[in-house]
Amino acid sequence: MQRPRILVQRRPHGATSSINRSIPSQANHSNQDEYEIRDTDSQLDEQWPNDRAYGGRGWLSSERHASTYDLVDRMFYLYVRVTKARDLPPSSITGGCDPYVEVKLGNYKGRTRHFDKKQNPEWNQVFAFSKERIQSSAVEVFVKDKEMLGRDEYLGRVVFDLNEVPTRVPPDSPLAPQWYRLEDRRGTGKVRGEIMVAVWMGTQADEAFPEAWHSDAASVFGEGVHNVRSKVYVSPKLWYLRLNVIEAQDVIPNDRNRVPDAFVKVQLGNQLLRTKISSTSTNNPFWNEDLVFVVAEPFEEQLLITIEDRVHPSKEDVLGQISLALDTFEKRLDHRPVHSRWFNLERYGFGVLEADRRKELKFSSRVHLRGSLEGGYHVLDESTLYISDQRPTAKQLWKQPVGILEVGILNAQGLLPMKMKDGRGRTDAYCIAKYGQKWVRTRTILDTFSPKWNEQYTWEVYDPCTVITFGVFDNSHLGGGEKHNGSNGARDSRIGKVRIRLSTLEAHKIYTHSYPLLVLHPNGVQKTGELQLSVRFTTLSLANMIYIYGNPLLPKMHYIQPFTVNQIENLRYQAMNIVATRLGRAEPPLRKEVIEYMLDVDSHLWSMRRSKANFFRIMSLLSGMISVTRWFREVCNWRNPVTSVLVHVLFLILIWCPELILPTIFLYMFLIGIWNYRFRPRHPSHMDTKLSWADAVSPDELDEEFDTFPSSKPNDLVRLRYDRLRSVAGRIQTIVGDIATQGERVQSLLSWRDPRATSLFIVFCLGVAAVLYATPFRVVALVGGLYYLRHPKFRSKLPSIPGNFFKRLPPQIDSLL
Repeated sequence: MQRPRILVQRRPHGATSSINRSIPSQANHSNQDEYEIRDTDSQLDEQWPNDRAYGGRGWLSSERHASTYDLVDRMFYLYVRVTKARDLPPSSITGGCDPYVEVKLGNYKGRTRHFDKKQNPEWNQVFAFSKERIQSSAVEVFVKDKEMLGRDEYLGRVVFDLNEVPTRVPPDSPLAPQWYRLEDRRGTGKVRGEIMVAVWMGTQADEAFPEAWHSDAASVFGEGVHNVRSKVYVSPKLWYLRLNVIEAQDVIPNDRNRVPDAFVKVQLGNQLLRTKISSTSTNNPFWNEDLVFVVAEPFEEQLLITIEDRVHPSKEDVLGQISLALDTFEKRLDHRPVHSRWFNLERYGFGVLEADRRKELKFSSRVHLRGSLEGGYHVLDESTLYISDQRPTAKQLWKQPVGILEVGILNAQGLLPMKMKDGRGRTDAYCIAKYGQKWVRTRTILDTFSPKWNEQYTWEVYDPCTVITFGVFDNSHLGGGEKHNGSNGARDSRIGKVRIRLSTLEAHKIYTHSYPLLVLHPNGVQKTGELQLSVRFTTLSLANMIYIYGNPLLPKMHYIQPFTVNQIENLRYQAMNIVATRLGRAEPPLRKEVIEYMLDVDSHLWSMRRSKANFFRIMSLLSGMISVTRWFREVCNWRNPVTSVLVHVLFLILIWCPELILPTIFLYMFLIGIWNYRFRPRHPSHMDTKLSWADAVSPDELDEEFDTFPSSKPNDLVRLRYDRLRSVAGRIQTIVGDIATQGERVQSLLSWRDPRATSLFIVFCLGVAAVLYATPFRVVALVGGLYYLRHPKFRSKLPSIPGNFFKRLPPQIDSLL
């Protein structure tokens, strides 16, 4: 089924957002609609029969859920599986045979790899031709002999009529390949040799689809073929390594006339941590410090521990070292104590000697360590705001999944050209989805601004309060002559990102929407297209789902032995580097720039735009309280006498029946929730330019946001931005100082800093205590409430006596320099 094309109007590059915000015109309304999520009319369920086909390379630990491939449009492909050949004739020139197979369908040609000197080769390769682009009534399978010089020799062929090709849709069993006798060029006679081939018409649900050669990528050769295929990646299993450096014995400095200022330096790959200098000035230094690292299975690196002596600020002597395998440390699942161990140190520089010589030169120093691999933590490699997995490292601590997430990555519309090739713009787009430990990558659709993927994937859900992230990128590793604007080397360009929080989805409902793809550039926000997704969240147990909401967000070890904020940020950065390194080894590799964008590696950096966005988020939260305060002030001023009278009546009822106060509050919240159900969100959240303050940010602030760290801008510009930051920080400093002043005045009530004020206050407290003891509470509340709600005729414009008394209390601001 052809989907209706979504027409997208882009904002002119020179348009100024601040003008649009101040003028409520129709153009401004259409510009804002451009960035909104759109419902798309879909009839996905009608396209697929109820064949219980498994959902696109689902990564499930068991077969508890069989997903129908019903979240994407069905796309038909002609599959040709070339298995092997036998009894091929040798070459008349060389006497050998270097065979390969060429599959031809119309103008499309696909080739297998060739073998040297082999008459019975085995290829096991699959070719997929899109039915939409078939321009022939027959598919030809040629067997050829590769020649070093001249034209390749023809060995034979097999021709299949497309009208006779069977159709196969999973869960049907795979079509068995058959032996076919090779024919001559004219098809009138048989020649020597046979080839085993299977030909069928299938869909993208076929098991052969991911690894098949696709006619859509016929222009890609060499290593680029691997870079256009779809792939499922699994993040490495990450552990926290906690190393408690306790003490050392018999540490002898190079200068024996001085006591060493010893510290321990520990290196693990690119991670380097060190302790403080020992506070005990002896040859037996003591530290008792915890150093935490991130490690990944399989454990490939060694832990290098070095004791050094700080001779002076610019010189440090190595007194001893030891290299330990990570398997040396035991795995811990909870907070139980781990036994410490002593390790002998080797003198620095003797590690390269032969084994017997090293035994002779063993150093007498030793170090006392307590190390453990922490399996009770979840190793954070992404921001906790967009966390997609909360399970601890140790699989023994995992609980049963509470749901299944199915995602159909349908297509993209209106993408912008991302690079230049042959004098024109083009985009080779692919999509990445990341949830939990599983990453999926769709195949790359070449040279189109409206790619259609129609791939479906499945995840197990262990906590609904998680986020799945989608990113669309332009493939820059096709082996062609692409030229990238402002790019050093081949980097996959960002096209946009979409996040969906699972807790905002209704269970068992299919959400099919087109999400705007937005990218922030130094010259402003830009819409680069739209991404159409189908999402379904299925709950397995309602009771377990409700139980999850009462559990901590992270495993219990994060609360029993928590890390500091700086530790969390540093460990997250190291975990991201390890994930990028390991996934970069896959085939095709997942590039580092892609992983950094998906994991929001720069989310903690300073941005004036983000600061404004967070400020106005706070103001939006406080707007309700401000509105209630303003309304109550109007009630007290009798702006609307009817409302003021009704408030007085309600107040008297609550005073007379105080047991109704709490039930009334909760009943009121219940009614508000029932009323708001009519206006509940009908679609998942999306990137909001207004909330992000992206449509009203100045060019200089954007340029500052995209600056490197440390800054690479001219000194005058850095000084200007520093002065601006000082101005903003000055206002924040004033607000914080005012809050501190009010708190110090409260402390001054009983601190005798002002003897007269404290005397008056304690006498007042004694009098109030006596009055409250002798007077029923209802009377006190009634008098106090009626006094506060009194008519403006009985009010004075001067400040109240308690307010005047409070403002005269002394704060500690007098003691500030």
